[in-house]
Formats: sequence, structure tokens, C-alpha cells
Amino acid sequence: MGAKRSPLFPLINLSLLLALIPVLSHAKPPPQSSDQKTSPFEFLKHLQGCHKGEKLKGIHDLKMYLENFGYYHKTENNTHANDDDFDELLEFAVKTYQQNYHLKATGTLDAQTVSKMMMPRCGVADIINGTNSMQSGKKKHHHSGSFHTVSHYTFFPSAPRWPPSKYHLTYRFLLGTPTQARSPVARAFQTWARNTHFTFSQTHVLSNADITIGFFRRNHGDGFPFDGTGGIIAHAFAPTNGRFHYDADERYSTVGATPGAFDLETVALHEIGHLLGLGHSLVQGAIMEPFISSGVTKGLHPDDIAGIRALYNV
Repeated sequence: MGAKRSPLFPLINLSLLLALIPVLSHAKPPPQSSDQKTSPFEFLKHLQGCHKGEKLKGIHDLKMYLENFGYYHKTENNTHANDDDFDELLEFAVKTYQQNYHLKATGTLDAQTVSKMMMPRCGVADIINGTNSMQSGKKKHHHSGSFHTVSHYTFFPSAPRWPPSKYHLTYRFLLGTPTQARSPVARAFQTWARNTHFTFSQTHVLSNADITIGFFRRNHGDGFPFDGTGGIIAHAFAPTNGRFHYDADERYSTVGATPGAFDLETVALHEIGHLLGLGHSLVQGAIMEPFISSGVTKGLHPDDIAGIRALYNV
């Protein structure tokens, strides 16, 4: 959803401002959690320039990164899945990542690729069960006698969606959700309601909730652990699962664009898109871009609205 950036302020003012940013948490962090000083993606810097045939400490971490987002696939014949060898499967994975993000598909971990991979992002994979929705989201449009490729909204594999009878969805905040987080999330639901055929309302009865929202740290039991500060910010599941999780180790803002903090409402807009059935988009400015910037706010883009209307034929 864009590169991480922070406005420049005099040091004394920035220190004062950061001291006022709400740090939303609900439990004592585990060791190396909230005290983490660097992004979990920091290891990628050390690997810049590596390519097939090399063996370098940290390449196994790169394989795990790409496996996490659906690019690297372990096979029975792959003897290098758990080592630091830059094998042919890893080269293919890097090329696919580069193609998805309109980078030069060399298979080499160049500076542009490292820069893209290091951005904070949503935890939903780009490739799910072998289906590369980001490639299927590319369509050709005729322009001035020639064809060019335009990437836009995507759906999850098999395009799951809420049934026609479920146009009204209820949501519930799980135990431990900071009180100040609730209004930004509610605003995000209302924004989607204004632009779709859906309506939303909060319920306090867990058994009745179509959607649940909570804040969690590290391994929290859904098979998709968080990774501490600055890596994966949040994730949500396709219809009709209804789970939406924030990484509680991140620094969040309840009041919009705040340097050094992720805007709760902006993150919620993105994850609610997943809850409704949208995958990731490569349209610049779309709320469904995979990357999430600190210190900025975003709203729905025409691409997001076109995607949800196409999915539900409305």
C-alpha cells in the first residue's frame, strides 16, 4: 500500500508527538516482541545481490519469507528447502515475485526487489494454494492501436463470497481489543457500507457474530503467526470465515496520519476488503494494495469499489 515514510519534524517536536501516540496493547509482550528494534524483514538487506548458485547465510530466511506469501513451494525432490542454497526453485519464486510487482524479472535479489520486500504489509498471501490471483488480475486494454497490461482488483481462489441472504453482517470485538480501536474500525465498516450493498452492525454476542476482530501477538492459533514490529501488520480471512486480526506489537494511531504509527481505520479498510472477498490489487492508491505505510491514511479507490461490485454482480 505504499512505501513507509514519515514527515520531517524538529527533533524535540517529534519526540513529544511520539510520546503521545497510543500504543494499543492488551497483554505483556513476550521476549523480543514489543522491544524489537528492527523489522523482521531486515535480514533481506544482507542478501541484496544474491542469485542462483550462491550459498549465503540468511537465504533460508528468504525461502521462508517467499513461502509465507505463496511463492516458494517445497517439493519432495527439493533437497535445498531447508538450507542456505539459492536453488532453482528460489530463483523461480523471486522471478514470480518480481513479475507480480512489475519489477525486472531477473531472479536476482536486486535493490528494487529488496526494497519492495522490506515494506510493512498485510499478511494475506499473494499466491494461495498455487493460484496467483495477482497474475490473473492483469487484463489487456486496447489503447492507441496497441495493447498494454493493467493490473486491478483480484479475488481469492474460486472467488468465495457471502451468500445473497447475508447482505447484513454483524461484527464483534474480541476480549482484549483496546477501547480506542473500536471507533476507527466501526468507521471503516461504515465506509464499506456506503459503497456496497452490505450493511454492518456491532453485536456483543459471540455466537451471533459473522465477523470477529481482535489484537494478537506472534503465534495466536490461526496458523498465521505475527512477527513483531514492522513486518506483517494485520491479516483477515476470505468469506465466510470472518476473522480479522491486528498485530498487537505494532504502534497504531486512532486519529489519522501520525508519524511512526499505522492508522487503525486505514488498516481496517484493507482487511474488511478481504473479509468481503477481495484479494490484493496493484493499482497505486487502492486500499487493497498489499503494502501498508505508517504515518499515512487512505480511503477506498474506484478500483476497490469496482472489484466488490464485480464480485457480487451489483
